[in-house]
Amino acid sequence: MKTPLAFAIAALLLIAPSLFSQEKSGPGFDAVGERALQAMQVRAVELKVKGVAMVAYAEGGSVTSWSSKMVVVGNLTSRPSQTSKGNNFLGIVYTKAAEMADTLKDSGSGIRPPYTGEFGWQGGVCAKGRTGILIAAFSGGRSEDDVKVAQAGLGILLGSL
Repeated sequence: MKTPLAFAIAALLLIAPSLFSQEKSGPGFDAVGERALQAMQVRAVELKVKGVAMVAYAEGGSVTSWSSKMVVVGNLTSRPSQTSKGNNFLGIVYTKAAEMADTLKDSGSGIRPPYTGEFGWQGGVCAKGRTGILIAAFSGGRSEDDVKVAQAGLGILLGSL
């Protein structure tokens, strides 16, 4: 036979995780990240560019860990040709994000020379949100188009996180 205290402890164990979830203060990163990626897909289609979009969120004032999401918008890679060795857009978009994680500035900002593993290419945008660092990046188009796609995603992140 269970005592009232045992029932209370069991109930507390069941509801405790929800007391500490992000959902308490609004939508969590997964839902907001999906909306940001959808906005980036729409903008990429408008600009007629294909590639990879990604968004990331790091709680606090610096990046020591993050949650990220990505989506392929048409092509993951471009194939080699006589004038190009081909591109891995997923690799490129995450190098843009890696640069922003360190500098907390848009990718390609030029505030320091690119480190090994970075290219210093534009196409990623970064901002401090209410609760952490927000990153959005796109790779696949011209730099100015990549920035426009990334800005569409960052706008959604800024409205929620």
